[in-house]
Amino acid sequence: MRTLLALALFTALAAQAASVGAPAPDFTLESVSGGAVKLSQYRGRYVVLEWVNPECPYVRKHYGSANMQRLQKEATARGALWLTINSTRAGHPEHKSPAEMAAWMKRMDAAPTATLLDPKGAAGRAYGARTTPHMFIVDPKGVLVYAGAIDDRRSTDPDDVKTAKNYVRAAMDELLAGRPVSQPSTPPYGCSVKY
Repeated sequence: MRTLLALALFTALAAQAASVGAPAPDFTLESVSGGAVKLSQYRGRYVVLEWVNPECPYVRKHYGSANMQRLQKEATARGALWLTINSTRAGHPEHKSPAEMAAWMKRMDAAPTATLLDPKGAAGRAYGARTTPHMFIVDPKGVLVYAGAIDDRRSTDPDDVKTAKNYVRAAMDELLAGRPVSQPSTPPYGCSVKY
């Protein structure tokens, strides 16, 4: 029964997912530091969207190895904005309050532009975010130019980060060099988003 429900959710998300090459769905979410953040307020800049759940071993792989933090710092140092989004539903055992999420990000020495909560899952569903992590890049015109995995090593082993091809880094390198993303869509991997 669980497998059928997961398949139905996956199919529903895929049907309504934002498409690479199409306008990125706008959203307004609350930041863990207070105040609302609207994606369209960042028009004119590259924006990386990262779906996160601190309880997920795949997320812990990337944060425990400092891979995600390095990527956040690299992207923002190059002028991009980075929005980390937690779409775990309110009431789920893995749901984090704003204070809990902010404390975890601080403990991890994370460096996003903002950490946002999406407890009703509206933003996650608009993008078809299925896993944590699930990564997206929006260009300065508001077009979705990358959607998929952070890298090509589908494991929870932090040592795999060293030899992985980082799709997000490669996409940002190409975009900032004025080239289109050569691999604009990859299959995401990780834990399911807890809608």
